[in-house]
Amino acid sequence: MKKTFILIFILFLGYINVHSQVLISLIFGDKLNNGGVEFGITGGENFGQISGLESTDYYNDWNLGFYFNLRLKESPWLIYTGVLVKSKLGTGLTQNDVQNLGLSTYPSLAGSYTQTMSTFIIPVFLKYRFKNRIHFEVGPQFGLAYKAFVDFDYEENGTTVSIEQNNKSDINRIDLGFGIGTGYRFNNKATGATIGLKYYHGFIDVYKNLSGTKNSALFLQIDIPIGAGDCAQQKKKEDARKKALKKAKKEQKKKNNTKKTSNRP
Repeated sequence: MKKTFILIFILFLGYINVHSQVLISLIFGDKLNNGGVEFGITGGENFGQISGLESTDYYNDWNLGFYFNLRLKESPWLIYTGVLVKSKLGTGLTQNDVQNLGLSTYPSLAGSYTQTMSTFIIPVFLKYRFKNRIHFEVGPQFGLAYKAFVDFDYEENGTTVSIEQNNKSDINRIDLGFGIGTGYRFNNKATGATIGLKYYHGFIDVYKNLSGTKNSALFLQIDIPIGAGDCAQQKKKEDARKKALKKAKKEQKKKNNTKKTSNRP
């Protein structure tokens, strides 16, 4: 199943790169990828954990979304935001953890329990980008869980069997915490991709009836600007046109001044 998702992701990237300029022009005009605002897709792998439980196992899954880099005037400071639309947080669970959550356990079967929460993730980071293309970022991160369940997976006759128990009503759907990260942009061009590593720690209990249960996660991300190459070329042409127009006006003004001087008695 994961291989299918990866294939869909690759095809999705190709589709966006072909059609992005048209979509950007229709929806946002020339406001995106114009030097002040960078728009693109972001994706990668995240490794989650929930504190305050007996288990210390990590939960990992891939994520996908979009991002904005908003430049603060002509400076190396930016605001990084966006939404991870496809993302999951969670952790591995022990049998005792599952019992404490008030869910069914299966002690006669050899398997593993996992808490999964499908979550929209929204970072709002202040980012500083150095001249060597390395950046650091820090700020709040918000989450909205729209699905939550505990999985029990075990093997039966060579086949993996999964038993799912919905516990969405037992969790706090709103998550809020603090994130910090670093990354590197591969080149200074508008189309340059950025790879980054971010750490997040939540401030709100995951479970309504279990205090001290906080989300934490490590995100390995890659940000890819879309439509930036075409926008950059258009901006370059527009700058050249404005420069030529300014030069022509300056030369015309000079000619007019010369003509006035020659016409004096």
